[in-house]
Amino acid sequence: MSSYLLIKQGNIHNAIDEEPFVADILVEDGKIKKIAPMLEGKIINEAEVIDATGIDIYPGFVDAHCHLGLDGYAVGFPGEDFNELGDPVTPQLSAIDAINPQDETFQMAREGGVTCVSTGPGSSNIIGGTFCVIKTYGKRVDDMIVKEKSAMKIAFGENPKNCYKDKGVYSRMSVAAKLREVLHQAIIYDHKLKEAGYPDKIDYSKLPPYDAKLEAMLPVIHGEIPLKAHAHRADDIYTAIRIAKEFGLDLRIDHTTDGALIADDLAKEGFPVAVGPSFGHASKYELKNKGFHTPAVLVEAGCQVSIITDSPVIEERYLPLCAGRAIHSGLSEFEALRAITLNAAKHIGVEDRVGSIEEGKDADFVLVKGTPFAVDTRILYTIIDGKIVAQEPSLGK
Repeated sequence: MSSYLLIKQGNIHNAIDEEPFVADILVEDGKIKKIAPMLEGKIINEAEVIDATGIDIYPGFVDAHCHLGLDGYAVGFPGEDFNELGDPVTPQLSAIDAINPQDETFQMAREGGVTCVSTGPGSSNIIGGTFCVIKTYGKRVDDMIVKEKSAMKIAFGENPKNCYKDKGVYSRMSVAAKLREVLHQAIIYDHKLKEAGYPDKIDYSKLPPYDAKLEAMLPVIHGEIPLKAHAHRADDIYTAIRIAKEFGLDLRIDHTTDGALIADDLAKEGFPVAVGPSFGHASKYELKNKGFHTPAVLVEAGCQVSIITDSPVIEERYLPLCAGRAIHSGLSEFEALRAITLNAAKHIGVEDRVGSIEEGKDADFVLVKGTPFAVDTRILYTIIDGKIVAQEPSLGK
């Protein structure tokens, strides 16, 4: 039997139209069934109702790059599961095998209106493993998945240089060379599998030995998932683009700290960019140009821009505040909203389900008294798949 939720007469910011509008939203079994100025009828009478008069309704906020669930809150080393040490190349690792939905950071994220995230391995490794996209509500990660394998994490710059000096990775040249080496090996491995008739009619005499690393790279070279590049400095961003074009691969550029310096080039290249984390101290040289001005410059140039927390670097619940700081630095409120909703969903390949308020999409909403971009925001309800998963305490009394 279907379940219904009716959100009545809220001021809807759908992340598609610049101007909000007042309407009813009917949710059926976790999906947006109907949006109309006024809904009536038998089904409406059976629905759970939220009177949203005078309340602003936004799509659930989406973080295109974080490590939520892979670094425990107030735990220390036992909860640190987002970086693997010992080997600079670990594409065989998968984020879903380390996510802990019981960690309290998930509840914090929901209370901040964040309903969907792209989470995965950190940036110590040249190739770190696969990211996944999950909702922020659930007790079992298998039931939270929106996209199990959404991107292959790669990293440039100071992180792999600093972590793997003893493994022969000392310069940026070494980082790029190692990435190219693995991509070439994956192409050869794929060719041998095809020659052996894999997976349909296998000639075992031609079948290459199983290689977990190269097997994990096959979705990348087949164009099924993009490379997700940790790149701060302009030269590292250019290297990521150079390698992606060399191998004909899809690419997402994350962090993009020097983005304002090369915005015209990034717009011409056309790869989606994610900016952040921009709060806090520049703890290393390649962060010296970071700032909340970058999203506005990139949007003005014509880039598709997302804003990210890189949580736990910035707590996940402060994603809308990062968008607020970008507004303060010149980004329009509409583009700031898109940077943590629809653009973020496009960046991680799940825009068919989340990121905007449209019929047929997942019923993920944030109901707010006031703007979500201000520090004194009152988030009244966070709704995921049509279920209230967080609400202001006074509303539950």
